[in-house]
Amino acid sequence: MEGFLELFGEYDVVGAFWVNIQLTFWAGLWSLVLGTILAVMRISPIASLRWFGTAYVNIFRNTPLTIIMVFGTLALWSQLQVNLSSDFQLNFFRLAVLSLSVYHAAFVCEAIRSGVNTVPLGQAEAARSIGLSFLPAAWLIILPQAFRGAVAPLGNVLIALAKNTTVAAVASVAEASGLMKTMIEFRPDLMTQIFLTFAMGFVLIVIPIGLLTTWASKKLAVAR
Repeated sequence: MEGFLELFGEYDVVGAFWVNIQLTFWAGLWSLVLGTILAVMRISPIASLRWFGTAYVNIFRNTPLTIIMVFGTLALWSQLQVNLSSDFQLNFFRLAVLSLSVYHAAFVCEAIRSGVNTVPLGQAEAARSIGLSFLPAAWLIILPQAFRGAVAPLGNVLIALAKNTTVAAVASVAEASGLMKTMIEFRPDLMTQIFLTFAMGFVLIVIPIGLLTTWASKKLAVAR
């Protein structure tokens, strides 16, 4: 216990995990927005939109997140001079959110599309029969039911996102994995305590997400 107290007294462990939580929240929000748009494209009757959505998913889902994060910092910021904030640290934080969002949007898209597959075909046919075009039918009828069927897979994507926020260390964001590296470098005598601290930290982040999505999935399940 003394070793844990030394670590928490010497390093801002809670602050580092708070950065991971913020990354998870903002990247989760933006990936949900982008993933929903991509899902609509993938079920669109317009071939070019379906092609774009499919290409996006296949490209980003099969590209390592580290590569996307490095591109966001070295290419967008260093070479193309893209600044999302005048504040140096905030700029890297937003670039990390952007990278996490565009990557996980591909998985969100597929999760929502799996929910669309649970919606009976008759729902879309009924929408067309009352004169609704594709977008109103998708927004008012298909997507609300699809989200209810996609709660569990969306929860899995959110859990993966929470763990993948550690890759933000590549973008010079001062989050948990970066602090862990520093602690191992300067306090190797407390290696066991360092590992347990960060393992339990992510357990405390991930398990509530899993419990919440499991509850929501059962609560919102559509009786067939």
